[in-house]
Amino acid sequence: MASYIQIFLVFAKIGAFTLGGGYAMLPLIRDELIRRQWMQEEEFTDIIALAQSAPGLLAVNMSIFTGYRLRGTRGSIVATIGSILPSFIIILAIAMAFSGYQDNPVITKIFKGIRPVTVALIAIPMINMAKTANKTWWAWMLSAATLAAVAFLNLSPIYILLTVITVAVAIAYRNQKKEGCK
Repeated sequence: MASYIQIFLVFAKIGAFTLGGGYAMLPLIRDELIRRQWMQEEEFTDIIALAQSAPGLLAVNMSIFTGYRLRGTRGSIVATIGSILPSFIIILAIAMAFSGYQDNPVITKIFKGIRPVTVALIAIPMINMAKTANKTWWAWMLSAATLAAVAFLNLSPIYILLTVITVAVAIAYRNQKKEGCK
């Protein structure tokens, strides 16, 4: 079982060494949790789904759910503090150090250089999650159609979710009714 200090140190490491927030943190969180055998791949995918559906920041929600799974309420508090504290300290230091340099061309170029790395760090967990979650051809088709609808047609994900939920409930109801008739 993971100790509180281990949980804190793992999430502090994750909080300190990831740029871009929640989705960028997922590969590091996944690697740490699975390598330490604190969680299996399917459990990790479930926690991502829970964290995304809960209000708030993904990284904080991941910390809360993972810490709770490992050590209950205290574990969730320790994991959350571990993931938030390094970012808070780093942002505070940057704000204090660069308050007069925000228009400096070198600083601007540094932050523009970080952007593509952040995009890649966000894409990696999404691809891994798709591999884990999409086990049938129709699941892949639904993922591709959703991606296209949101990215190219600017369709709200809420409408897509509501449509998929409605269709899934209708299919489940129809299948249940068929089985009841037999």
